[in-house]
Amino acid sequence: MAFVLAVSRCEHETLPCRQRKRPDGVHNLTRRDPIDLAMRRSPFTSFRKGSRWRHEPTLPTLDPLFGAGIQFTDGWSRHGFEGLKIGFWAMIRRIPRLVAFAVTTGWRADPIALPIVVIAQLLQGLVTASGLVAANQVLVGLLAAGPTSQRLRSALPALLVMATVGVAGSLLRAVTVAGLGRLAPKVERLSEEELLKRTTHVELATIEDSEFHRLLSSARMAVPSTRQLLTGSLSVLNSLMSLVGAAGVMGALHPILLPLLIGTVVPAGWRAVCVARDQHASTKRWLDHTRQQNVLTGLLTERGAAAEELRVHGLAEFFLAHHRRLAGAHVLERSRLSRAEAFGGLLSDALSGLARGATYVALGMLLISGTMPLAVASTAVIAVRTATSNLTAVLTQINQLYEHGLFITDYHKALEQAESHKIPTEGLPVPYSPTEIRLRGVRFAYSPNTQPAVDGVDLDIRRGEVVALVGANGSGKTTLARLIAGLHLPQHGTISWDGIDARDLDRASLFSHIAVIGQDFKQWPVTARVNVTLGRTDAPNPEERLAQAAALSGAEQLTADLPDGWDTLLAREFYGGVNLSGGQWQRLALARARYRQAHILICDEPTAALDPKAEAETFDKLMGLADEGRTVVLITHRLASVRRADRIYVLAHGHIAEHGTHDQLIAAGGLFADMYETQRRQFA
Repeated sequence: MAFVLAVSRCEHETLPCRQRKRPDGVHNLTRRDPIDLAMRRSPFTSFRKGSRWRHEPTLPTLDPLFGAGIQFTDGWSRHGFEGLKIGFWAMIRRIPRLVAFAVTTGWRADPIALPIVVIAQLLQGLVTASGLVAANQVLVGLLAAGPTSQRLRSALPALLVMATVGVAGSLLRAVTVAGLGRLAPKVERLSEEELLKRTTHVELATIEDSEFHRLLSSARMAVPSTRQLLTGSLSVLNSLMSLVGAAGVMGALHPILLPLLIGTVVPAGWRAVCVARDQHASTKRWLDHTRQQNVLTGLLTERGAAAEELRVHGLAEFFLAHHRRLAGAHVLERSRLSRAEAFGGLLSDALSGLARGATYVALGMLLISGTMPLAVASTAVIAVRTATSNLTAVLTQINQLYEHGLFITDYHKALEQAESHKIPTEGLPVPYSPTEIRLRGVRFAYSPNTQPAVDGVDLDIRRGEVVALVGANGSGKTTLARLIAGLHLPQHGTISWDGIDARDLDRASLFSHIAVIGQDFKQWPVTARVNVTLGRTDAPNPEERLAQAAALSGAEQLTADLPDGWDTLLAREFYGGVNLSGGQWQRLALARARYRQAHILICDEPTAALDPKAEAETFDKLMGLADEGRTVVLITHRLASVRRADRIYVLAHGHIAEHGTHDQLIAAGGLFADMYETQRRQFA
């Protein structure tokens, strides 16, 4: 099947999107998109129209494996086309703000290294100008009348100045490299720490909000951008100073040289920007294609379930064929880029050649007329080459600075939103061991446009009790557990701890009274010991706590079988690391919760991956925690396991359908009795 699209321009922007079939079976997509419009603005476009060089980036149609493609909504995809939509002068206007941010961040990161690097960059511009002046004096001495020895002697002082300037330039470059090597990592570290610090203290509802998470993902991309923004800003400063130095020398030598210089260097800078944007457009357009290749590469090389099915079902050749297809299309695109770059190079070289030829003609006329000495003309040639390279660097760096700036904007937005949605650290002190947690009329919805996950819930939890929450999937059990833990605040109703509304409590310290075993607990890629002690990293007597936690969860035998015991790395992707079974991971999660020694333990399906014997033992130990005065909130689908709970709350569609003891609910013959009988029949 045809899978390559050649994207062509519409002759009229008002034409609707349509497809045309070419004789070779390839479709032309005439839809107008940001990249297409951006490329039409490229100066190369008018020269390519009607020729084979005008073909724009090709891309796949609906892929036989991935359909419309693999499009991410976060990360750097968030600004996929923005760098191509904006005009050059609009980009220039934004650069000062980005440079100001880079300088401010650099000053906060290292107030010593930043001024040293900036001064070194400024001095490099002075070195460039001094080098050109010294070169002019050398040429004046060498081209003067008189014996060769006399001319060499007259040029010697200027040669010494040139040597000194060269040494100074080398020293300044060394200072810049060393300073940036110290400054740039600090800038990145500062930016990352600030983002992580604020993010880890936001409300759970905020971190789970899809829009905030997309913003956060883009902000994470800005962390390396802060470093690149700083280094890029300093590089622009260096190139600008060198450019200004060269231009200043040219203007001082003769007024006509400055406009001639501009006419010579602009085509080269124009080419650099256009080639960079063409490559950038191709990269963005082919993101989905690249992701598809990466997915196939991962499927062909990963271990686990994919490796099993790949071999048993004979899928290797199938996926290899598709990988070959995608790789072939990518080769065609790279060839197109190379042709476009080659043609653009010829075009810009021709324009630069014309401008350079005009410069040399003007210099020749000035020489013939005696207006300009030969030494000055020779210096002008050197200055033109210096200025050309610096202008090209400046334009390319400005384009890159703007792209990094897109993510810096999201970085600031993420910091602001995280600050406005952080968990409050002020409030009334939390009761040390609350005698009662009471919920009255509690309602909570994850967004204004969705049905409440829990609605009108009244519930009492007393110290030393085991309270079970049961119900079908989606009935609101996990959401209710999060509300009890203080991870969410109700939008209506109250949750009180010994009569104090949770909204008025210091919620940051409230969490220290709670331990949670989530339904999807984290398998931390650290040692077995740290997996458990993460329950309370600042706990006293860690070894004693660890032994108690292992005894409750049954993790002693687990760690005894590990190669390095408690110090075994539980991450198979790292050298020497191992992986655990689901049941073993669950034992460690239980141990982590027990290690925390919190007053309230919330268990969401704590034994889902355990065998029947281990499950029964674990439930016995959880029930025993109530005898120690601790409160256990238990969420489970195994209804026989909640027989000894002090109270059982049955949820349905976010409401409490019924509640009572196990015997009371069975006798009532309601929803709990129906679910219990359904499970009982499976084992009858």
